[in-house]
Amino acid sequence: MILSGQNAAATFNFLLALPGRTSSPHTQRAYFRWVDTYLVDVAGLKPTQGDQRIHRMSALSVRILYDHLSAAQLRAWLGILAGRGHGKQGIDQARAAIVTLTQLLVEAGWLDDYIAAMVSNVRPPKAAEGQRPGRWLAKDEIRLLMLAGRQIATSQNQELRNHVVLTMLCTMALRRDELASARWGDLMTQNDRPIMRVHGKGRRTAMIDIPRPVLQALDHWRRVAAPGELRPPAYSALVRRLWKGGRVSRFGLTPDGIWLIIDQASAHAGLGHVAPHDLRRSVAGALQESGVTIDKISRLLRHRNVAITERYLSRLPMRNEGGILMSDLLGLEDDDDQMLWDEQV
Repeated sequence: MILSGQNAAATFNFLLALPGRTSSPHTQRAYFRWVDTYLVDVAGLKPTQGDQRIHRMSALSVRILYDHLSAAQLRAWLGILAGRGHGKQGIDQARAAIVTLTQLLVEAGWLDDYIAAMVSNVRPPKAAEGQRPGRWLAKDEIRLLMLAGRQIATSQNQELRNHVVLTMLCTMALRRDELASARWGDLMTQNDRPIMRVHGKGRRTAMIDIPRPVLQALDHWRRVAAPGELRPPAYSALVRRLWKGGRVSRFGLTPDGIWLIIDQASAHAGLGHVAPHDLRRSVAGALQESGVTIDKISRLLRHRNVAITERYLSRLPMRNEGGILMSDLLGLEDDDDQMLWDEQV
């Protein structure tokens, strides 16, 4: 196919076409991120996030896609991702995003079948198995991060909003897209217990208890999110964006917005890079270290079965108690190495 001057300015709505291939909002968001990364790395476009990314996905330039979607370019890009340290799971998902985009363009009549076939035949390069290990924060680091979330605020409303976000992530082990999709109507009382309906992965929902500190944070946030009202409308977003000056918007905070809060708070706290999912991992690790049974941790994480939780916890760093006991048996004495280690870390 050759693009003529008449259709060279055409656009493709990936935002509209993708739900027919994958219904999971989590997967859709991941595909948008990978396509955006591909266009940055291969086509030289500027990276986007939030509303800008949504706008890009709804109006992808057919000319740019026509010029930069090929088996050779996809193969080279996957090699770049492997060089950056992405794991097998991430690279497989990146490949799937580009293959899906190519197939949808063929269905829309913008690409030839043979291009999609060649792109689909690209095999991902070898990479580390599974997911990257991520971070596992200690309890003191979690407290420090929560404090930093309030300290980075430039207005009282932002401080209250950030406090709600971090308190819910650090106690209820929510995923960032679960928090972003939460509505005030998801908060309710049953059997005299305050609970929250969580819209999880795979269209699954769960009812979980709301800790008292979260209730207090939500109550303070409610007073600025819906001033003069008993509670905001049931359909309105639980956590919202803020305008300049701290005025509360009617639009909900996006998953990328939640990511930005955690990223800025972790940098302010001197913790290095911390992702929102690291907080879910840290909650599970802290509970395990405190002696909480795996079935209770599994219920909090809302895994389908305990076996998933066991695999989840197995990725966390384990204490090398045997090595510590052996060093004691040998009578090895402490020296200044610990001080050197502390300085390096």
